[in-house]
Amino acid sequence: MISRTQLTPFAVWWWTIDRLMLAALGALMLAGIILLLGASSPVATKLGLDPFHFVNRQILYLLPAIAIMLGTSLLSPHQIRRLALVVFVVSMVLLAGTLVFGTEIKGARRWIVLLGVNIQPSEFVKPAFVVLIAWLFAESARKPDMPANTLALALLGCVVTLLMLQPDVGQTMLIAMVWGSLFFMAGMRLIWVAGLAGTAIAGLGAAYLTVPHVARRLKRFVDPSSGDTFQVDNAVESFMRGGWFGQGPGEGTVKRILPDSHADFIFAVAAEEFGIVLCLIVVGLFAFIVIRVLSHAMAAQDAFVRYAAAGLAILFGTQSAINMAVNLHLIPAKGMTLPFISYGGSSLLSLAYGMGMVLALTRERPQAEQFGRRGGMVPAPRAA
Repeated sequence: MISRTQLTPFAVWWWTIDRLMLAALGALMLAGIILLLGASSPVATKLGLDPFHFVNRQILYLLPAIAIMLGTSLLSPHQIRRLALVVFVVSMVLLAGTLVFGTEIKGARRWIVLLGVNIQPSEFVKPAFVVLIAWLFAESARKPDMPANTLALALLGCVVTLLMLQPDVGQTMLIAMVWGSLFFMAGMRLIWVAGLAGTAIAGLGAAYLTVPHVARRLKRFVDPSSGDTFQVDNAVESFMRGGWFGQGPGEGTVKRILPDSHADFIFAVAAEEFGIVLCLIVVGLFAFIVIRVLSHAMAAQDAFVRYAAAGLAILFGTQSAINMAVNLHLIPAKGMTLPFISYGGSSLLSLAYGMGMVLALTRERPQAEQFGRRGGMVPAPRAA
């Protein structure tokens, strides 16, 4: 146990951080490793790899991810803004680099090799973009003469343009939804609502007409007989086969026939082997984290902290909901990972960075400052 009378930075961090949220994030990371143990072996075997190849790589990425999350949670809001700017600029350069040097996979260039490691820059753009947009909207409220909304719209245009050139419609929609949510929180006018809604509809129409795989996915979703629905059909059936309590660890069959069972469709594997009960527990963990962050955001006095925490929570929750909805065939396939559970190094590291910022923004900083000023006054533990 850490004594409340200790004046070390770690002690202050421990008594001011949301420990329940930290525990929930740890539970998701642990669940990811457990589910990958069963879901990834058939995929690795088909590729001629060691059965535990993906599990070992996920653990290898998990170690720096934990360090990134905990290290970022120590930062102040001012430091978070500065770091987000650096991460955003570097990620945008890499994102542009994928268009020239990236490897084309299934008709899209989303990956770039850096120092022998495959990186998906769009994953790192997302959390940094949210923080920068939150700062601009906060500055717009504090300094009405500052063209912050125009800058925020320009940033959105730059990110969306690079993502659509890959093309990556799923990430584009996700970023646009989070941007719109923050703009709404910042008090957008009705004329902006109409303009953004019209732009979004026009963008979806353009994607349908110009991006072949988007058109195919939408057609398959509306009319399953118009194309191959093998993956989605088997994912939905896995929920029915698993029932409430599942067929047992390692007893599932869907992981042997789905090529993305360790990534996009790991939620379906969990449903078949561990049942709907486990799926509801996972959903509950995601919901707990999102609601917990939003409650902190509502109570925040600083506009930047409020917008940034809410935006990161919306990003985290929306990505989770999209992945689970695809597994249940509630929306067209998007190719998006389930946070901290699906396999993916770039996804894991970027999520750790994003949730590290959330942990930092939701710390009880006024109590920590009071603790430092009064010398010996210890911050009260966070209520459960």
